[in-house]
Amino acid sequence: MGFGMAEFLDKRVMSEREWDKYCHYVAGLVGIGLSRLFSASELEDPLIGEDTELANSMGLFLQKTNIIRDYLEDQREGREFWPQEAWSKYVNKLGDFAKPENVDLAVQCLNELIASTLHHIPDVITYLSRLRNQSIFNFCAIPQVMAIATLAACYNNQQVFKGVVKIRKGQAVTLMMDATNMPAVKAIIHQYMEEIYHRIPNSDPCSTKTRQIISTIRRQSLPNCQLLSRSHCSPIYLSLFMLLAALSWQYLSTLSQVTEDYVQTGEH
Repeated sequence: MGFGMAEFLDKRVMSEREWDKYCHYVAGLVGIGLSRLFSASELEDPLIGEDTELANSMGLFLQKTNIIRDYLEDQREGREFWPQEAWSKYVNKLGDFAKPENVDLAVQCLNELIASTLHHIPDVITYLSRLRNQSIFNFCAIPQVMAIATLAACYNNQQVFKGVVKIRKGQAVTLMMDATNMPAVKAIIHQYMEEIYHRIPNSDPCSTKTRQIISTIRRQSLPNCQLLSRSHCSPIYLSLFMLLAALSWQYLSTLSQVTEDYVQTGEH
């Protein structure tokens, strides 16, 4: 992993193949390593650790989502991870997407990368469907549904090039509560895929490709999906759980900021 990351210290991500390679080093290898631990612990079947292609794809889906969402932050910090093969079709420099006059081109490239990233969803569904341990399932499923929700929020959204695009805290809590079984995860993925599908602009150069990708995933991986009811949960316990989760999220965010400020103060 360290060797692979070092390779890209002074090297731009040129092609989509190199994008896959970079994401493999920083996230795919994590997925492979964790999958082997799941199997070695005998909490999961040996197949989980043996099928490195699916484990790698799980990591790639998360990392590509982060790279797409973090365009502006990375630009401000002098980092570039969008593949030049994609963005060079629209502008001369990746940073040009942040210019107001290029916003339409920026959104077209954004949509192209999101469409490309959706190719990992069938692998995500197959991997999660093989898991048997509930704790491992939750650990793996929650980041994946967060990622598809983030892609839906970013799709065709100019705000990616103007500020920060994040899913709401209440939305995140709902996803954490729902993503505890495979039918629910499929329903969540289906929900956000439909959101993307209905926002595809006819004028987008990748509109046909995006519709085809989503239609294929619907047909092969998400037949007859609908969001499961949580009527079995008492409303009072549900409300308390959501409040506790929201407070915990706020606490961790505040603690992280305080720690960062403390470190920066120590450096000065």
